[in-house]
Amino acid sequence: MTISLTDYIGAFSQNENLAAVAGIGRGIEREALRILPEGKLSEHGHYQQLGAALTHDQITTDYSETLLEFITPVSHSPEQAIAQLQDIQKYTFDNINGELLWPMSMPCFVDDAAKIQLAQFGSSNIGRMKTAYRQGLKNRYGSMMQVISGIHFNFSFSEDFWKINKTLHDDAKQQTIEVKPLSLDDFISERYFSILRNYTRFCWLIPYLYGSSPAICGSFLQGKENKLPFKKSPTGALYLEHATSLRMSDLGYTSKEQASLKICYNNLNDYVDGVQQAIKLKSTQFADIGIKVDGKYQQLNDNVLQIENELYAPIRPKRVAKPGEKPSAALRDRGVEYIEVRALDVNPFSDTGITVEQIYFLDIFLNYCAFIENGDLDCKAQGIHKSNMNEVVLRGRDPTLLLSDRDNEGQVNLKSIRTWGNELFNEMKQVADLLDKAYGTTKYNEAIVREQAKINDSSLTPSAQLISIIQENCLTEYALDKAKVYQQGAKVRDYQFYTQEYFEQSVPISHQAQADIEASDVLNFDDFLKDYFS
Repeated sequence: MTISLTDYIGAFSQNENLAAVAGIGRGIEREALRILPEGKLSEHGHYQQLGAALTHDQITTDYSETLLEFITPVSHSPEQAIAQLQDIQKYTFDNINGELLWPMSMPCFVDDAAKIQLAQFGSSNIGRMKTAYRQGLKNRYGSMMQVISGIHFNFSFSEDFWKINKTLHDDAKQQTIEVKPLSLDDFISERYFSILRNYTRFCWLIPYLYGSSPAICGSFLQGKENKLPFKKSPTGALYLEHATSLRMSDLGYTSKEQASLKICYNNLNDYVDGVQQAIKLKSTQFADIGIKVDGKYQQLNDNVLQIENELYAPIRPKRVAKPGEKPSAALRDRGVEYIEVRALDVNPFSDTGITVEQIYFLDIFLNYCAFIENGDLDCKAQGIHKSNMNEVVLRGRDPTLLLSDRDNEGQVNLKSIRTWGNELFNEMKQVADLLDKAYGTTKYNEAIVREQAKINDSSLTPSAQLISIIQENCLTEYALDKAKVYQQGAKVRDYQFYTQEYFEQSVPISHQAQADIEASDVLNFDDFLKDYFS
């Protein structure tokens, strides 16, 4: 027996189940380039007063030394998640010597990619491994990949939500055939993978609604050839007329070497097996780089993936790993804990790169993905979903664009974004009603109205707004003006969740934690890597 969207809504709408619906956990990881007031990339190393990038809980670096990453803990309120991020940014602004945070995904003017310094994490084995991994990324994909920014949105349901969900499924199975019920942990992992499959089918919505990188500074190409039909704005920016997210295109974080990987979201074990096989799969292209050349690591290995983090996907299953534990081992041993949405550009119209209104919609969308039944993904279906994504990032606002929707019976239908989008929003309206009831608000229905308007009028999307802006304004000057406004806003805003004292106390704690890790190493780096990959 298949459980329908209506069945889910009916079950969770019962008063005794509403608290479980309202138990959503959310976390934000926001990447942001440090830039100088004149709009150039900062060449200053990670500031000591921000804490140790290796061990600080809220402030670290991503691929390059100048690419900050802010991490909020799990919270159960969209407003609280944004407030935490604003506090982290406020402290950061006060401790980076007048530098600004670039408010866009694609980087500012970079005159020489060779000046982009890899992120440094100290002298410990794990710290050196992090930098060596980034050296590998540089050699594989180029330095400019190290200065692209994005937003990762971490999402989880409450345990009570899953218990109610499991009861529905156990009851449905007993009506058809006698089967042994899954343990709760196994059921949770199974259902998270169902969400991942639905997300990959519908994820073109994310760059369409929130893609904010239809244009780039000409310096980003650094003479690199490309086949994209760029136009040049009157002020010199390169753009694609109907693009939504060049960050998610071949210009950004995609890998042709990974295109041949057959990693599907059908179940936990197959997914982990696929990732682990990719880490062992040799790449003839990357072998040409070498591994350790003249005594310096050029990459961790010459496999398709150096480590699991190199798998570029719009969404990932996640489990907090123990110190020294591989992410895939954590997943296999203890199951999926949350999911990480990775297809979000930095929103240049928001000081935090993501708005509370976006979070409300993501709540709806991910709940919807949890309430729609599906079957396994074969390679053909996965290819169709990927093709839809590629089409939307490059020409999502093209009124002639048709996407391929492959239903659970394998039938492929061609649909415009307006047709398919309205179909989805009309169903998601039921989820919004449920969430409004659970949270005692109207913000979820407001989110549906706001985002559905973009489906019917592409000029309302942020990518369209940016294309319009750069026809009369310099892209760099516009972004720089935004960066200065956001800096000033942060400086005059009071702390809302944290305190200045909290951050000041966290800094020496993080530096001491890094020193303790460095002092505890007993293996040389070569042996450490052998042990890690064994």
